[in-house]
Amino acid sequence: MTRPHPLDPLTAEELTVGREILAAEGLLTATTRFPAVLPVEPEKGDAAPDRRVRYTLLDTATGVARDVVVSLEKGELISTENCGPGQPAYLFEEYDLAASITKASPEWQAAMERRGLADRVEHAFCAPLAPGFFGRPDETGRVIRSLTFLRDDASDSPWAHPVEGLIVHIDLTGQRVIRVEDEGDVPVPPEHGRYGDVPARTTLKPIEITQPEGPSFTIDGNEVTWEGWKLRVGFNAREGLTLHQISFQDRSVLHRASVPEMVVPYGDTAPGRFWISYFDAGEYLLGKNGNDLRLGCDCLGVIHYFPAFVADDRGHPVEIPRAICMHEEDYGILWKHTDLDGRAEVRRSRRLVISSISTIGNYDYGFFWYFYLDGTVELEAKATGIVFAGAAHPGTDHPHANEIAPGLFAPVHQHLFCARLDVAIDGERNSLVEVDVERVPMGERNPYGNAFTWKETPLRTEQEAQRFADPAKARVWEIRSAERTNRLGSPTAYQLVPRPSATLMAQPESTVHQRATFATCHLWATPYRADERFPAGDRPNAHPGGAGLPAWTAADRDLTDTDLVLWHVFGPTHIPRPEDWPVMPVDYSGFSLRPYGFLDRNPALDLPSGASDDHCSAHEH
Repeated sequence: MTRPHPLDPLTAEELTVGREILAAEGLLTATTRFPAVLPVEPEKGDAAPDRRVRYTLLDTATGVARDVVVSLEKGELISTENCGPGQPAYLFEEYDLAASITKASPEWQAAMERRGLADRVEHAFCAPLAPGFFGRPDETGRVIRSLTFLRDDASDSPWAHPVEGLIVHIDLTGQRVIRVEDEGDVPVPPEHGRYGDVPARTTLKPIEITQPEGPSFTIDGNEVTWEGWKLRVGFNAREGLTLHQISFQDRSVLHRASVPEMVVPYGDTAPGRFWISYFDAGEYLLGKNGNDLRLGCDCLGVIHYFPAFVADDRGHPVEIPRAICMHEEDYGILWKHTDLDGRAEVRRSRRLVISSISTIGNYDYGFFWYFYLDGTVELEAKATGIVFAGAAHPGTDHPHANEIAPGLFAPVHQHLFCARLDVAIDGERNSLVEVDVERVPMGERNPYGNAFTWKETPLRTEQEAQRFADPAKARVWEIRSAERTNRLGSPTAYQLVPRPSATLMAQPESTVHQRATFATCHLWATPYRADERFPAGDRPNAHPGGAGLPAWTAADRDLTDTDLVLWHVFGPTHIPRPEDWPVMPVDYSGFSLRPYGFLDRNPALDLPSGASDDHCSAHEH
């Protein structure tokens, strides 16, 4: 077996070898399934790490799950332990199982008959949805809920035709319906939600992106070098796109960066939606649901694609041929000045884009990492797809949902992403400081009333580092090196610059608050621990809560001059609008990391001007 780099994604060969090890150990039966298969990343400083894989194995006959770690190089089992609280992520085959159980249920059939919908069951879509956690005695073990949507035919969009108030509770292990709720008689919205057959406008002229000499980046396996940047591209079934060993001008910036979790809590009290709070990484797996990207659509320009392999429900490798897209794109002016004699100097910005897109049911999420010529790193999350909707009588005044089409109501909800940033600003010994701009009261320090200044607050412990963004104070969080200073004598640093947004809106007494506590602050910080990877814990599916960041930070560990991990929460709070239907325009959110005293001056002074004959050409029409 070819030995990949320790941080490379799993290969098809490795997935096959790992499964063979499990079979040789007698761990596989006819009812064994693989909810999650993830690489075990090496410890920092391990010069010759063993390639290992962590398998979550689920016995679908009993519901018993365990985590098993195997060594690919030694060909042996390293460890095995039963899974703790919570359930592993859902299997793809369980989606079909939930639908077949629902449609075979006499209670569901009777509900459809009562509603006068018996003639529309052929194309009905029974959506498989994570139930959250409410401690109900009949909802223990591996459970799922199903809401019913109608389709006029197999190609119709089901999200336009919800059957309001019909909820099926399913025991996946027992393959049975626990109970059926059938409340109300709201008509099914009749208007279709097709969006792909709208005639295309003819007024837009083509835009061609060309690089006649090829792109400026170089690639060695999964290592990328571009204009002072060097990094490794990774991918796994849970997080999707990951980035490793990020450096600028041969100086470390980040050891690892990813989006390991997100939660989508709904603010509607209706029976079919009060329990919805999807954890799209922990319950459904962002990477396993990764798209095979298309040139000219998902990515534009001179593209390099990275493939990725994930394991299917039975542990066999499945290729996503174009899981990650990388390209360069123009980004307008980077700097410009016109001097006193009228001479202008201008340099254009360019950025390296590394992206992936995952589709979880009705929503699509794009994760775009940008690297800039001035040393800035940016993450932009793009939420699009189809809003999740219910039904009500047209014109109803609904306090938790907007009418977006006749009789179709989309509830208020949030998309709260959590980025995990294992920072390494000029080494692994870093400290964290909050920087606010503040007014100075009139007086001796401000005799003319015009003065303002900034305030620095060291965040020395985990409890102190649970913070909120504050745009009124232009708040940023500065990560300072304990090992290097710049030419002015200050610690070299990067600043985390948030794009302020709402945190979790649910009340502290709610179960979603307990399960998604990570989303209650914009910032958390922890000292690095290899096993602290997922902010809501390893298994948020059907978990009662308290795992992940709230559990780790209860120790209030010291953060001064240590190996820091920042956890940044961001994302839109969505009050749907008619313009979001039948498919929503992209909703953008994200943050940036910018050098602050990391460099001694503007690192982009040496960019070529791109001008011809000492002036930029002008083309007029």
